[in-house]
Amino acid sequence: MTELRFDNRVVVVTGAGAGLGRAYALLFASRGASIVVNDLGGGRHGDGKSSQAADNVVAEIQKNGGKAVADYNSVVDGAKIIKTAINTFGRVDVVVNNAGILRDKSFAKMSEKDWDLIQDVHVKGAFKTTQAAWPYFCKQNYGKVIFTTSNSGLCGNFGQSNYSTAKMGLVGFAKTLAIEGAKKNICINVIVPTAASRLTEDIIPPDLFKELKPELIAPIVFWLCHEKCNETGSVIESAIGWVRKCDIVRSPGYVLRTNLNDIVTPESVQKNWSDIVDMTSAKYAANVEQVVEDQMNIIDNLKNGVSNKKIDDNVIYNNYDSRDSILYALGVGATIENPFDLRYLYENHENFAILPTYYIVFGVMGCMRNSIISNSLPDLQINPMNILHGEQYFEIYKVLSGEAKVKTVYKILDVLDKKKGIVILIQHDTFDAISEEKLSTGQMSLYVVGVNGFQAKTTSPHIIPIIDPPNRNPDASVTQKTTIDQAALYRLNGDPNPLHIDSNFATMAGYKRPILHGLCSLGFSTRHVLNTYANGDSSLFKRIKVRFAKPVLPGETLRTDMWQNGNRIHFQTSIVETNTPIIVGAYIDLFNVKSKVTPTTTTATPTATPTSNLIANNNDLQSNAVFNAMRDYVKANPDQTKKVNAIFLYNITVDGNPKAQWTLDLKKGDVYKGQPTSGKADTTLTIEDKDMMDIATGKVNPQVAFMRGKLKITGNIMLTQKLKTLMEMNKAKL
Repeated sequence: MTELRFDNRVVVVTGAGAGLGRAYALLFASRGASIVVNDLGGGRHGDGKSSQAADNVVAEIQKNGGKAVADYNSVVDGAKIIKTAINTFGRVDVVVNNAGILRDKSFAKMSEKDWDLIQDVHVKGAFKTTQAAWPYFCKQNYGKVIFTTSNSGLCGNFGQSNYSTAKMGLVGFAKTLAIEGAKKNICINVIVPTAASRLTEDIIPPDLFKELKPELIAPIVFWLCHEKCNETGSVIESAIGWVRKCDIVRSPGYVLRTNLNDIVTPESVQKNWSDIVDMTSAKYAANVEQVVEDQMNIIDNLKNGVSNKKIDDNVIYNNYDSRDSILYALGVGATIENPFDLRYLYENHENFAILPTYYIVFGVMGCMRNSIISNSLPDLQINPMNILHGEQYFEIYKVLSGEAKVKTVYKILDVLDKKKGIVILIQHDTFDAISEEKLSTGQMSLYVVGVNGFQAKTTSPHIIPIIDPPNRNPDASVTQKTTIDQAALYRLNGDPNPLHIDSNFATMAGYKRPILHGLCSLGFSTRHVLNTYANGDSSLFKRIKVRFAKPVLPGETLRTDMWQNGNRIHFQTSIVETNTPIIVGAYIDLFNVKSKVTPTTTTATPTATPTSNLIANNNDLQSNAVFNAMRDYVKANPDQTKKVNAIFLYNITVDGNPKAQWTLDLKKGDVYKGQPTSGKADTTLTIEDKDMMDIATGKVNPQVAFMRGKLKITGNIMLTQKLKTLMEMNKAKL
């Protein structure tokens, strides 16, 4: 592993004359940093002053070949400390606020001087020193700051009301600075060290004191300050080579009103106090925005008369917008190479829509939360690596909005005993969080391997069955290759299971490498069905049911075979390379079928639309005149056009719907309607009818059309440069 260095960086360490500060300074200097060794040289109670402590550390650094300068200012004069760094080294990159003193007394005996001195050194000193460095950090778009707190601050400690107040104040200080500094690449973190020092030598038991070496904590502070570390706003505790992150958590809470007109009485608080303070399901307190979000959710519930109850841990609220739905579409293989897919990828598209199966993501989010299962099945211990997604049902009740605030409610319907494991049926219903209108419902079937002796029933009336396809050859097929990064992309939609990204987890689960999410394959299949039978119109989607049979490895090719039975499209998805079915017994119900497919198997890649979806004899297209003119030119100039020696396939669309195909076979010297009759197209171009006319007549530059997404090109894009002569000829003729 490459050694972490601080070459050309300047580090300010306050209170660096001994203990932790000295350990920090020595480690930073040994890795190339220039150090400002600040120490007032006073006693642990803040009395006295001496230059010896700082001078000794500077001498030690210089003896080892490092660069350092001493600074003897009080941290209350923090600007002078930073000035030392600028005057000596010309810059400042890191500030480690380590200086501290103690004035321990019981609260009853504490004087105002005891209180003020502690606040001055710990809080005001950190404020003044950091504030002086802040403009330099902002100007160079880089900075690292460490504040030092204590377990006395996090937990309290007898005789340290002044000290614990200051130390907890630094946590709030750091949290806010982390937010303010984020845009300027300034990272702020808090260290909670337990180390042997002059402040703790008569407090900590001797046997423990000798093991609490400052040198064991210095590497953690070193890493937090390194340019490769992006941690910010965190509280990190460390001692004896052990380290962990700390944070504030909140109980689920309790709603004491049934509606906004109710009042809260002391008696209702008394009655429900045990639920109010119950921390068994405590959650991480992310940020102020999350607190506001929780409170707005409560108001929304009260407006709708939600009964007094504990905040429901089986409900998740989500806000999504076009960016989220576009990310989902990309995750399930949508591509600008397919004209049907652009409506899912471009928020300004006139028919912009979300793929309806995006809402299944909300179901997964809930099931990833252990509390939903553990609250209903408290005696069940489940290893996440042993959970397999067996089946999925999903139905929508209205066309889904491109952005919304929704809530999803989860309910365990049944647990089934399958001898070698159990099946948990989970229902997930999603509602508009404002109007409470039900938008969708779903049912997940989770198979948990290795759970024995559960003694559950073997069948359930809640199961929605799969249905086998008709006993005939598929009516249509669509083939599409997944990318090697497909799972890495899809997991950003809210399914962070390491099985899909971490090779170690995959190996432990019995796979040779991370596997693709089953719901990702489902998304591929849904797009294929919609593009084939609905002209890509997601508003025609009603429901889907699938069973996941085998896993897919990212990079493998999927083939969706389809059979039409009225408005029900049966489908089966397989891995092309191994001809292994991975989704079986599946169907999608449409409200209406737009595209009629002749019952003969056709294969289409994402860059080629099935011929059955085209109106091949549409004589009303403006671009027909363009291709007829091209045909005349090619016939009249065979020698010139054959020099191009390439085949071009044009997909002509109207309002995003495919209408015709034209082939420019400049190997044979011919232009005709339909797909190439000899060989494959070297380049495929997809364009709207009116845009094709505008390019041909010179109203629109083809390069501009391409950059604006109006002209889509796949295959050998450089060959299109050879079409310039044909386009110039059309401009003159049309």
